[in-house]
Amino acid sequence: MVNYKVADENLAGKGKEAIYIAESRMPVSAITIRERFAKERPLEGITIAGCLHITKETANLARTLKAGGADVWLCGSNPLSTQDDVAAAMVKEGINTFAWHGNTDEEFYWCIRECLKAKPNILIDDGADMIVTAHKEFPELITDGVIIGCQEETTTGVKRFRAMDAAGDLKVPLFPVNDARCKNQFDNELGTGQGIVAAIYGMHVLFAGKNVVIAGYGHCSSGMALRARGLGANVTVTEIDPIKALQAKFAGFNVMPIETALPYADIILTATGCKHVILPTKENFDALKDGVILGNLGHFDIEIPTKEIYEYAKEIKPIRSDVEEITFPDGKRIYLLAKGRLANLVLSEGHPAEVMDMSFGLQSLMSEYIVKNKDSLKPGMVEVPVEIDDRVGFLKLQAMGIEIDKLNEEQYNYIHGYEQGT
Repeated sequence: MVNYKVADENLAGKGKEAIYIAESRMPVSAITIRERFAKERPLEGITIAGCLHITKETANLARTLKAGGADVWLCGSNPLSTQDDVAAAMVKEGINTFAWHGNTDEEFYWCIRECLKAKPNILIDDGADMIVTAHKEFPELITDGVIIGCQEETTTGVKRFRAMDAAGDLKVPLFPVNDARCKNQFDNELGTGQGIVAAIYGMHVLFAGKNVVIAGYGHCSSGMALRARGLGANVTVTEIDPIKALQAKFAGFNVMPIETALPYADIILTATGCKHVILPTKENFDALKDGVILGNLGHFDIEIPTKEIYEYAKEIKPIRSDVEEITFPDGKRIYLLAKGRLANLVLSEGHPAEVMDMSFGLQSLMSEYIVKNKDSLKPGMVEVPVEIDDRVGFLKLQAMGIEIDKLNEEQYNYIHGYEQGT
């Protein structure tokens, strides 16, 4: 029996079409690994719960885990990122699914709890909410050894878990999949970079000639800066890290404090994982340019001070799906995308299947790794094995028909030794 709560089961047909399209562009996770999993069943008897963006790509991850023998439970990791047609289709695929677009905070955590009640052995998180909830509300899953390992797939969640681990509060083995090269150099950089299309979709705006401010210069933000420049924008980067600021400057971008950039910005996009990138002060709100577009591509809706902007507004008017025109007391209008949530997932369909293929290939193989090594894993942060990262990379190259060089024995010994010098 499938357990679920979704918006509309009748959308399953449309969702199945979307899942099929994504599958055709995910040769690693949805074809190669899934075919092997179906034969070997490495996840037989394992229950896996995921708090993830419910998209057509995530559906293919769930199908691969199920093919490997797992009982899969999913809930949405963001109230606005769930694709209702995909959620309905996953139910028909036998995936226990608790997700619908636009759920409240209370409903969001109810969905997480429903998944945790299934007593999962592996947790896959996007933002840390499920694993933190397990620690707070379901400690018996940890003390009784039910949970054997966890994965986190986003930068924000990894930061939370590193802080949790440093405080001695992380009681499960946790693999920061986000730190693997096949994840952050493709999904984060290319996927989030292409997420600026969401701003175009939301406002039908021409980037060429616009002053675009990108908050941050990590993997996600640097990808956005590069794509914005490619569309002809004048790009300014804001940073708190001196090395990243130097990287942005030497890459040809303007670098300055965000409060200096505010009055000139036509579009402001954030992806830092931090709170109040624009400080919620009257001075900053008054400094914003009339007609400025605000979009966040980081995990939570607090990078742009959404709550404070709403409180300061004289009028809030939805002008199209997931775009609001906010009028300030002085008559100035700003345009907020996706209520300050993940614009790339809310306004568009998230990251392309081609890059999610590698991220979900990692998560599939890491689920297998956790099962095989469960007796030797210790609580705390555990890096993703390099060989698994490399394996996903090789599988992707193979699927693309690309060959690369290999070291011969002499070369291997040279770069791994120290005896030979000048």
